[in-house]
Amino acid sequence: MIRGDRIRRLWVGAIAGLAAGAALAHHSTVMFEWGKEKLLEGTIVSFEWTQPHAWIRLSVPGAEGPPVEWSLEGMSPSWLGRHGWSRHSLKAGDAVKIAVYPLRDGRNGGFAVRIVFADGRTLEQLPQAGS
Repeated sequence: MIRGDRIRRLWVGAIAGLAAGAALAHHSTVMFEWGKEKLLEGTIVSFEWTQPHAWIRLSVPGAEGPPVEWSLEGMSPSWLGRHGWSRHSLKAGDAVKIAVYPLRDGRNGGFAVRIVFADGRTLEQLPQAGS
């Protein structure tokens, strides 16, 4: 009986360890050029208020040709909601400037840091010192 109990504990421990590793990998920011802001100016295509992260699709005028779409990750809706955001904060067609930490691999994506609207209103995605 003791032997079976010990095996069960080992299995539970192994599963818990794997789950913890997956959770840490999910929250990694290694794919972004963290701290190296790039400013994008464009039009909101969509804003997805989804767990575990909100997503923004932004259409940016192409240097030579058609617009380029960027996919930008954000904080969780639960965090954003506690810091002044709502599911209606961004609407398709909004003209914005977005500071992003771009993807390291050069694809059109990144982490949205700050959104500035045409009227000067600003929404932050990251915790500020003292908040």
